Amino acid sequence: MDERDIRDHFLAQAKACDGLGSPFTANLCRALAKVLDANTRTGRAVLGWPGDARADGLALRVCGALHALVLTGASERLAVIYPPNQTSVSEIAAVLPEAIARSDEQIVAGLAGAPQTNEIARSAMLLPGFLTIARETGLPLDLCEIGASAGLNLLFDSFHYRYGDADWGDPASPVPLAPEVRGHAVPLGGAINVRHRAGCDIAPFDIADAAARLRLRSYVWADQTARLARLDAALSLAEKVQPLLVKADAADFVEKALAARQQQGGAFVLYHSIMWQYLPRATKDAITATLEQAGRDATAVAPIARLRMEPCDPTKQWAVLSLTLWPGGETRRLANCDYHGRWIEWIG
Repeated sequence: MDERDIRDHFLAQAKACDGLGSPFTANLCRALAKVLDANTRTGRAVLGWPGDARADGLALRVCGALHALVLTGASERLAVIYPPNQTSVSEIAAVLPEAIARSDEQIVAGLAGAPQTNEIARSAMLLPGFLTIARETGLPLDLCEIGASAGLNLLFDSFHYRYGDADWGDPASPVPLAPEVRGHAVPLGGAINVRHRAGCDIAPFDIADAAARLRLRSYVWADQTARLARLDAALSLAEKVQPLLVKADAADFVEKALAARQQQGGAFVLYHSIMWQYLPRATKDAITATLEQAGRDATAVAPIARLRMEPCDPTKQWAVLSLTLWPGGETRRLANCDYHGRWIEWIG
């Protein structure tokens, strides 16, 4: 990509941040598009990015690296323009060049890792799907999450949920989720019994590692304090109930999990949220083929489900919650939902 394409990528990310309720991150991206130049290692690394900036989440890598400096108190200059301070694009742009120059090496190092957002509020989008599977199969769930990041959404049944006047889960949970409900009431009938849970990620976060926790927090947009509070609450919960999380290729993990599953008495549930777009085509094809093969052998006492919260149309500003259940293999569209779990529109 040439320099113009890189700057356009930052402006496109700014527009997306506007739509997702983060005006500060939007302005930060606009300011970066203006001020990045070849005078710093950061500028040279970004403007000469060898890959696909959008696919690599380049703007979010830069924003995460800058936020990490603020979270650790490593840059007083940056802290002045960060929330809770209210700053314009021009005010941010005035501070960035010097701040980047002073922390050049740290920022470049921060660009190495792909952005990961273990967004807890996505569990509020997934829960009605899990309840649908539990109701329709009448069986305990064997959970298998791919792209699990730090594995926090594997603990979804430890959170408390409120959908309008209805609620589900333990009111004393340290993680309360209350998305806006649009359209039909969200069906919350039935109980969930999780028999087994495990997740994988190509680069999982070890929540016992302080640097990993910092990196995870740095990818939460700085003006979205409620998201950061949810993350911190879920991390405290995960310290007590650590989910099984392994470093693995998603296709290999799914194949092994299906091969090792108990053949009756539970519903095997593969699920994922806002990660499918980042997988190579070969990995997607392998997972789909493995699921379809296993689905042909599924029975009423050993059903297989795929629950996904993913974009269906790149032109839309929302994701779709869909469910495929074997035997049968019918795919149903259950809900439209916000990428960050702010709202859900039940249509199932």
